[in-house]
Amino acid sequence: MLSLNEARTYFERYQDLIPDFEGFLAHLKEPLPLYFRINELKCPRPQIVLDGLARQGVKAEPVPGFPGFYRAEPRDFPLGSTEEYYLGYIYPMTISSALPVFALEPEPGEYILDMCAAPGSKTTQIAQASQDRAIIVANDRRLDRLTALVANLKRLGVACVMTTLYRGEQFPFGVPFDKVLVDAPCSGEGRYRQGYEGELLYQKEGHTNLPAIQKGLLVRAFDLVKVGGVVVYSTCTFNPEENELVVDYLLRKRQAEVIPCDYPLPHHPGVTEWEGKILHPSLNYAARFYPHETNSVGFFVIKLRRLA
Repeated sequence: MLSLNEARTYFERYQDLIPDFEGFLAHLKEPLPLYFRINELKCPRPQIVLDGLARQGVKAEPVPGFPGFYRAEPRDFPLGSTEEYYLGYIYPMTISSALPVFALEPEPGEYILDMCAAPGSKTTQIAQASQDRAIIVANDRRLDRLTALVANLKRLGVACVMTTLYRGEQFPFGVPFDKVLVDAPCSGEGRYRQGYEGELLYQKEGHTNLPAIQKGLLVRAFDLVKVGGVVVYSTCTFNPEENELVVDYLLRKRQAEVIPCDYPLPHHPGVTEWEGKILHPSLNYAARFYPHETNSVGFFVIKLRRLA
């Protein structure tokens, strides 16, 4: 059972960072809503999905600002066991995890790298947003995770994706990409909350030096994109050391600019100072999403352009 005191102790260092800190702590005891997106590549008539789920006792309502996304009730319904899931008509995912692709704005004909792609939620979202007419490279460093990604590509009928197996920091150079998404491995603090049976849905990773890995990924992504191209960096953690400090490192190493974005969820600007360290002022244009304000997973998203 998730203890409020345990959560308070864990997140105490972010008390001045997270708005309405008490409301945030209380919200962690509420299980996440159930969201899914309809895969229009396979099912161009969403009503087919909605009618099928309704026959199973599921009520689905569209999510404002998120075309193709729905919130389902009851929250604990096993969407992954439905015919609609196996046919590739739906993909369950939280709405905040869709935000990096909103920032990426994929278009047909673009050459796009999803650097840390498995299990494929954002890869398939990119394919859907580009009408399956972009050229997408979906990369992951682990074969077992890549296998899950390929299964999702097949299930959803995505044809425009090729897969690669590299450490992101060592992804080989070639034709520059138009856009790169770095949904980086992180401590996952944004997923910290209580489940339906009172269990804690978050376990802190080991002692891996995540910021060092994240910096390597982001710098490599930037070097892989063409001049004028776009890199989107995202995590599902609150920690500035994995968010703003990683991007600050890039901004001081490379010729990059931060691009302001509009998002369909409440958000707060990135921090420009953390524990006495002054960061690049343009990090103010990053976006921080907190679960008690979005009713979803906590997220950090920033969009960058390569200048030279």
